[in-house]
Amino acid sequence: MEINKETITEWLKSLQDSICLALEQADGGAKFAEENWVRAEGGGGRTRIIKDGGVIEKGGVLFSAVSGDAPDFLFKEHAHSASTATSKENNLKPQFFATGVSIVIHPNNPMVPIIHMNIRYFEMTGGVKWLGGGIDVTPHYIFEEDAKFFHSEIKKVCDKHNTNYYSKYKKWADDYFYINHRKETRGIGGIFFDRLNSDNEMSFEKNFAFWQNVGKAFAPIYVELINRNKNKSFTEKNKQWQLLRRGRYVEFNLVYDKGTKFGLETNGRVESILMSLPKIAGWEYDFKTEKDSEEEKTLNLLKKDINWV
Repeated sequence: MEINKETITEWLKSLQDSICLALEQADGGAKFAEENWVRAEGGGGRTRIIKDGGVIEKGGVLFSAVSGDAPDFLFKEHAHSASTATSKENNLKPQFFATGVSIVIHPNNPMVPIIHMNIRYFEMTGGVKWLGGGIDVTPHYIFEEDAKFFHSEIKKVCDKHNTNYYSKYKKWADDYFYINHRKETRGIGGIFFDRLNSDNEMSFEKNFAFWQNVGKAFAPIYVELINRNKNKSFTEKNKQWQLLRRGRYVEFNLVYDKGTKFGLETNGRVESILMSLPKIAGWEYDFKTEKDSEEEKTLNLLKKDINWV
């Protein structure tokens, strides 16, 4: 297909459709509810929410395509663009367009992990354009065989396009999905990339194919993780730990997440931006895990630079 903002937008909509269908089938009961919204400054999106299912307590698969005057922080980042600078000098505000699909799933069973994926395309006055995205998993309890499976599948996607991408983008994810004030990673990481265009190794077209395959990898990977864990038994203690782990997720998203910041600073739809937050989360003052417990084991594995594959 020709790669432009129109064809990218349509492809992302079809990706949203296929992922929602796969998640409904994996859940076995709940269905997505859709809300279409319009952004006054330009564009809009389709917010799809699933909740109170057999597997999924709350989840969202969001598509958006927004445009308009570039906010000041975007202009400053791309001030090197001659055309953009000229627009500013002539008092013409630079324009931007951004589209993407963003997913966060919070399961009922604490043995099933939280998962997040986002793939996005951005362009701005002056020929600026790039691809970004990533996929990462946040288990409440880390099962090493699941972590190895997840990372091996992501590595396969990367290696198909560039054998340097997995190690490069895994490192980026480890550094990005890090709760600095807790000195722990949000989960077991995955891959994260941004500002991907072209270089001496990869054309924009080749990177676009990689970007698409990251998006298409989501459903089969997460359905497998669901099926491995959805029928495992759990206790009230496990549920309380799940709430604490969700609390860490909330802390990261509200303090550090760039997507949340971008959405709020471009007057995005607040309900969609904060869709990533769980229905219920928890915090306890100065919580300590029991020695040699599964909770302690998980905390000890929330570190950067673990080689899962």
